[in-house]
Amino acid sequence: MAKGVFYHAGCPVCVEAEQVFLEYLDPTKVAVEVVHLGTDRSRIEEAEQAGVKSVPAIVINQVVYHINYGASLDDVKGS
Repeated sequence: MAKGVFYHAGCPVCVEAEQVFLEYLDPTKVAVEVVHLGTDRSRIEEAEQAGVKSVPAIVINQVVYHINYGASLDDVKGS
């Protein structure tokens, strides 16, 4: 089973993307952890090291998929 991490910052774009992606990803194929970077700021560095440039984004098997555009990680760090 693949492992995924869905990073977001709680903005409306992020919340909508989370709902859509989690609805369509097959939970028997991808185990997804949701990380809200606005409330779990200690994980911002982890997201950066994974290659996340903006949120919402999902990382599956070390590949980053940026979804739409809610906020850059610099914006998240500054808030």
